[in-house]
Amino acid sequence: MGRENRTTWSDVATMTSETDKQPIIVCERVCIAYGREDVVHDASIRIAAGAFLPFVGPNGAGKTTLLRAILGLLKPRQGRIITPFHVRPPGYVPQEKALDPLFPVSLKQIVVMGLYSELGVWRQPDREQRERIDEALEEFGLAEHQAKTFSELSGGMRQKTLLARALVSGADVFIMDEPTSELDEEMEAEVLRHLHRLSAEDGKTVLMAHHGLDHIAELAPTILRFDHGRTEMVATRDAVAARRESRRPAPGPDARRRRPMGPPGSAK
Repeated sequence: MGRENRTTWSDVATMTSETDKQPIIVCERVCIAYGREDVVHDASIRIAAGAFLPFVGPNGAGKTTLLRAILGLLKPRQGRIITPFHVRPPGYVPQEKALDPLFPVSLKQIVVMGLYSELGVWRQPDREQRERIDEALEEFGLAEHQAKTFSELSGGMRQKTLLARALVSGADVFIMDEPTSELDEEMEAEVLRHLHRLSAEDGKTVLMAHHGLDHIAELAPTILRFDHGRTEMVATRDAVAARRESRRPAPGPDARRRRPMGPPGSAK
């Protein structure tokens, strides 16, 4: 059995010096398993406040699993995860397919759920909170659809609704599982730029599982790369170069260097 694997934020103070930028999330030798099979193995990462950090790797590599463990939804088999979420919950965007499309609530009601930690069950939003809701609806082009039920929305509209719900919370940390998976290419680029601004301009920490390096290469200086359950912080430019190299066709038998032939009749 692994040792105790969740701890309070105050415990992290001893792990960094006063001169270091204190991390907001720390994973120490984290292993996460389904049954007897490790999906994430020996992950040790320190994520600074204000980071914009994509989790990149193939399907099944452990991206979603580690995000869910950071959220506290999965218990690591070994190691520990340190977060500030007992003080202030994160904004969470699950994959759109994770929600029941028949859930009988309107688009706007789903966005208002992002204020649950402030409102509880019965309180109604005040003026400032209503303004935040309206701004989030406008931001993602949802205002004219706010009365529609979740089942009436397209996949892309559902995904934008979940993004708006997370952003209206005003959280310090946003954790997103493939947040652009149902968006077209233009909207994907726009949403990623918005998420990057949350980090660069507002100091928010943004963690997200992403399906590749497209669109994020110019936004994120570093990625957390997943490969068969292993994690590694990698400079994005190095990851792009490695991908380019892996796509280069291998030289065939006809690619061997040959002595150039001169014009006819030039041989002696």
